[in-house]
Amino acid sequence: MTTPINLNKARKAKARDAKAQTASENRARFGRTKAERTLEETRAEKLAKLTDGHRLDGDPDKQG
Repeated sequence: MTTPINLNKARKAKARDAKAQTASENRARFGRTKAERTLEETRAEKLAKLTDGHRLDGDPDKQG
């Protein structure tokens, strides 16, 4: 004969596991360290300066 289980504990354990799985997926999808965010921001600024430096005229709204 099997041992009886507490259904409340089983339900709560299942909910905890689902919440942990969701948190893990969110960390993989959205989580970045401060260093990664700073590095990306610095690269974007550098690229913006580089492209602005290569403009032929100073007015970006003026086309041709």
